[in-house]
Amino acid sequence: MADAPDTDTASPLLSPTQRRIAGFALGLFATIAAGALMVGLALLGVFLLGVFSGVLWPLVTAGIMALVLMPLVHLLESRLRVGRVSAVVTIYGAFLLAATGLFVTVVPPAVSQLLDFITFLPALWERALSYGRDHYPQWVETAQRYLENPDIKAAVKNLVNEARGLATHAVPSLKAAGSGVLSLFGFFTSLAIIPIYLFFFLLSSGDPTKNLGDQLNFLKPGLRDDLVFLVREFIAIVISFFRGQLIIGLLMGVLLALGFTLIGLKFGLFIGLMLGILNIVPYLGTIIGLSIALPLAFLQPAGGVQLVGLVLLVFIIVQNIEGWYLTPKIMGQRTGLHPVTIIVAIFFWGTALGGILGMILAIPLTAFFVTAWRLVKRKYLSVLSGHMPDSVG
Repeated sequence: MADAPDTDTASPLLSPTQRRIAGFALGLFATIAAGALMVGLALLGVFLLGVFSGVLWPLVTAGIMALVLMPLVHLLESRLRVGRVSAVVTIYGAFLLAATGLFVTVVPPAVSQLLDFITFLPALWERALSYGRDHYPQWVETAQRYLENPDIKAAVKNLVNEARGLATHAVPSLKAAGSGVLSLFGFFTSLAIIPIYLFFFLLSSGDPTKNLGDQLNFLKPGLRDDLVFLVREFIAIVISFFRGQLIIGLLMGVLLALGFTLIGLKFGLFIGLMLGILNIVPYLGTIIGLSIALPLAFLQPAGGVQLVGLVLLVFIIVQNIEGWYLTPKIMGQRTGLHPVTIIVAIFFWGTALGGILGMILAIPLTAFFVTAWRLVKRKYLSVLSGHMPDSVG
């Protein structure tokens, strides 16, 4: 009679190769599931931002302003030896005086130039067409010849009809007009509540992350320390970026307005100040400025190639002052991002967060995620390569 098979020596269910394949498949599935979950959470976050943007953007604006102004509050408290409320009221009073001075001295001529610029746009367009007919008639003839093509003519007609349709839809009905008025009222209400939020944020004392670790005591100590570090790093990046960009934008606006006015560029004060404000979003002021100032310098009365050269000279001088002196002195290398990364980030966050708010927050958000990636790579992913993780800096 044959012996019964020994259960201790029975072959395993999977061979070593099959176990490795199964482990790889499970790991890959877990990675895909985690990635899908992260993408889903990101999409949910973007959706919630869009739904509650009217509530969130005043809070975010006031929070950023509070972070930027908090060192000034501490300075007034220590120098003037006053309480927090007195320091905040002093800042509000100084801002009101400065705003009044700007409205009295700078705003009227800037607004006047803005209205003159809008009035001058049709004449500028006529000058451009006249210049093209006088100096490049072959281009005009080529364009006219192509426009006589039935297919192209039909396409142009369709575009014109689409534009007219958009213009027709742009004229609101009574209901849409009421909705627009309510939206406008909501915007100004949100704008008016920012100083109230800011006042109470500035009254809060201490580091906003001081007790954050105690609120995360359900996490492991190492992970908790990393999260607190990242939050503090993000706050530091926001403070450095916005404080620096506001100061740099103001100084660049003054320099550009002064330079454009001195060389005789029409509407130089308005254009220079506008470009300084737009420089809060990196490269946006430069791109828009060149696209406006160069054609204007070439086509305005008494303009031409010489004035275009002077406009470029003013741009080059101001950009060099900004790049070689203002940014290193005021901001240092806080973000450490490559210019191409900055441009891509502006378009990405502008699309993800739906407009100008995303473009303004693009650099701090990107710098934060770069910092978070470096931390995860150094401390957690290094385990996979056999290296000991470093501690948080």
